[in-house]
Amino acid sequence: MGAGMHTMEAQVAMGPCRTRATSGGSAMGGVLALATAAGVVPTRHTPPVRAAARARGAAKPRLRLTRRGRVVVFAFFLLLAAAAVTVAASASRAADRSGPATTTVVERGDTLWSIADRHHLSGDRLAVIEEIRRLNSLDDYTVYAGQELRLPG
Repeated sequence: MGAGMHTMEAQVAMGPCRTRATSGGSAMGGVLALATAAGVVPTRHTPPVRAAARARGAAKPRLRLTRRGRVVVFAFFLLLAAAAVTVAASASRAADRSGPATTTVVERGDTLWSIADRHHLSGDRLAVIEEIRRLNSLDDYTVYAGQELRLPG
C-alpha cells in the first residue's frame, strides 16, 4: 500500500486533471474511487463556469446593486457634484475684486513703469505692468497724458 499511496499523492498534487490508471491493481483503484467520492482526487478537468460560458458566447451577467448600494453610489455622485460646484465658485470669487478699482490719470511724461513706481504697486514690476495692460486692454506700452488707467488692487 506504500507504493500505491505515493501514486495517489502524486495525483492529488497534480491538481485538477484526468486521473490515470495506476499499476497498483484493484486495491489502488478502490482507494482512488474512495478518494474521488470524497472529493480529494478529481476525475476530470472541468473549466471554470465563466470560461465555459464565454466559450458558448453567453452574455456577461449584469451588475446588480442592492438598494443600499444604489444609495451609496448616488451619494458619491452627489458629493462629487458638490465638490465641483465648490471649486468652481471659489475660483470665480478669486477673480472678483472687492471694493472700487484704484485708478490714476496719466500725467505728461508718464510711462507704465513710472506709474507702477509712483503708486508703490507690490510684486514684480514687469508682472505689474502686464496686469495694468490687461486691466486697461492696452495693445502696447504707450500711454497718453490725461488717460485714466485702472490699477491692480
